[in-house]
Amino acid sequence: MTQLQLPAGMEIIGEIKPGFASILTPEALALIAKLTRTFEPRRQELLAARTARAARMDAGERPDFLPETAHIRAGDWKIAPIPKALECRRVEITGPVERKMVINALNSGADSYMTDFEDSNTPNWDNQVTGQLNMRDAVRKTISMEQNGKSYKLNETTATLVVRPRGWHLDEKHVLVDGRRISGGVFDFALFMVHNAKEQLARGAGPYFYLPKLESHLEARLWNDIFVMTQNELGLPQGTIKATVLIETILAAFEMDEILYELREHSSGLNAGRWDYIFSCIKKFKNDKDFCLADRAKVTMTAPFMRAYALLLLKTCHKRNAPAIGGMAALIPIKNDPEKNDIAMGGVRTDKARDATDGYDGGWVAHPGLVDLAMGEFKKVLGDKLNQIDKQRPDINVSAADLLNFQPETPITEAGLRYNINVGIHYLGAWLAGNGCVPIHNLMEDAATAEISRSQVWQWIRSTKGVLDDGRKVTDAMVRAMIPEELAKVKALVGDGATYDRAATIFEEMSTSDNFAEFLTLPLYEEI
Repeated sequence: MTQLQLPAGMEIIGEIKPGFASILTPEALALIAKLTRTFEPRRQELLAARTARAARMDAGERPDFLPETAHIRAGDWKIAPIPKALECRRVEITGPVERKMVINALNSGADSYMTDFEDSNTPNWDNQVTGQLNMRDAVRKTISMEQNGKSYKLNETTATLVVRPRGWHLDEKHVLVDGRRISGGVFDFALFMVHNAKEQLARGAGPYFYLPKLESHLEARLWNDIFVMTQNELGLPQGTIKATVLIETILAAFEMDEILYELREHSSGLNAGRWDYIFSCIKKFKNDKDFCLADRAKVTMTAPFMRAYALLLLKTCHKRNAPAIGGMAALIPIKNDPEKNDIAMGGVRTDKARDATDGYDGGWVAHPGLVDLAMGEFKKVLGDKLNQIDKQRPDINVSAADLLNFQPETPITEAGLRYNINVGIHYLGAWLAGNGCVPIHNLMEDAATAEISRSQVWQWIRSTKGVLDDGRKVTDAMVRAMIPEELAKVKALVGDGATYDRAATIFEEMSTSDNFAEFLTLPLYEEI
């Protein structure tokens, strides 16, 4: 096995496959070690603060705008100017760091491509390091591959690359510094920066990131401090790094101004991460017997609490000269059923038309086949404009009560319950096999959508309002009876596989256990 030159106190317990040493270089590992020793104590403090806040909410605390930061919300400040490469983001495509996906996404015609080391990627050691190899080749336009007699390479014009590292809650268990696991996000970020930042700048772009799962402005401050140190270490001007924050937790929705302010020299706006946002609402109010949301399919962007969140994000961003990027259209083309495909594409069209008309500067799609459709809706509104940041929305006034107006509560149906169980088993089985982005029932599912499925089932069992439309109360016995039936349906679709049996067991444990697992990927990560 290739021997790496490790900094003192660092241990790597992942296999060093051919090519890995070109990513795990002395310079990159030294930066990882320095960032870890400087900032890991703060990461742990912030994770402890999350746990304490969750306990207070379990005891009945309701989130609100912070009185101690009212001066930031009232202040007349703006973020630093946006670089040219990020001025136009009408359509952003997302997907994992798998080689063919990277090529197809960069070639898709989208303005930007968010390549994902997080929710649409199983973070096994091979995926994380191979993904960095793919990033290095993509930045240099040398990425290519042969598969099934077809050749894949980049077009002359490609989407702007934006990278999503892992969130603060995720470790990289294969790398230890001073005997302890390091942050997965720091690992992903530092490797990308060392190998690509200067190359990107030379090519007219720069190191651009998406930051997931933030729950407070203090967590944004930690990223900002990491950016400052990294730019100093690599000899880059301050403000070179730009980051868009996903507002995908209910707590972050109350601190959007503050998050932009903390990152103001490095900000490239906010994104409405709708699926994780719904999951976050369920998770944070999981012990509230009166909290209940309807079938997942009924909780759309027009639901009162989702509409309030989306409009507040838009107003907040544009007030600060920051881009506002809309959420994911998880629908995908349905090739074998024209009628269903027309309905699905109509849903995407409506979603993007609403975002564009509201004033959003762009939105996400999960499939190359949706890029032109989404682009058309934004161009109808924007015309030749790169964005519509000048569209201010002083007419929008969103209160804490609006953000907490959790509707609709009904209907909850047996079909909806079975759908959640089916998706949960199917996705978890694929994740355990190494694939974190899976088309299921004509939707592109990732960890965020799977989280909704399992958390809804858990919460329906416990909520006094968790009652099916036929009058039956959702119970753990009902769920346990349905799990083998839905497992059989999954296997009939995908074939037999040990990971699906294990997935069914995990889903049952997670949805019926007395204790709610904070993230489903945390226990899963220990199994890969």
